[in-house]
Amino acid sequence: MYKKAEADNPTFAAGPWFMLVPYLGEHKYQQVIQEYQAYAQRSGDKNMAEFAAALDSGFRAGGWPSAAHKGIEVLLAQRKAKTNYLAPYQIAALYADTGDKDHAFEWLNTAYQERCILVVGLRTDPALIPCAPIRAMRSWCGRSGSRNRAGGRES
Repeated sequence: MYKKAEADNPTFAAGPWFMLVPYLGEHKYQQVIQEYQAYAQRSGDKNMAEFAAALDSGFRAGGWPSAAHKGIEVLLAQRKAKTNYLAPYQIAALYADTGDKDHAFEWLNTAYQERCILVVGLRTDPALIPCAPIRAMRSWCGRSGSRNRAGGRES
């Protein structure tokens, strides 16, 4: 669906953003980086361009774990400069995807406390799937107001 929408309107900035999510879930990290780069270029988002460049540099140097850590460094700097309000959730997702669940929960809590809009996608974010079986994640989703598939609150 997104590929067709993008083909119909190749300047639509959000197209690459929606494409990177399935690539992330499939661990197609080069495509994830390409979609971040495309989004940054189309949207003119300087923070995203810096983040995408860090991912690309890290990936070339040492694969996805290196890319994720370079991305986290950039996001931490953007957060400190108060230029990226989505950084806590993005940091959590990168930590989770690299298997660092403790840091992932720490940053998810920060994202929740700061009312980061990306928290609404928590239950379907492929980067956070490694944390899903953990009881703390299930209770955290309930606390954050995430709903189960039937529309009711998690118990």
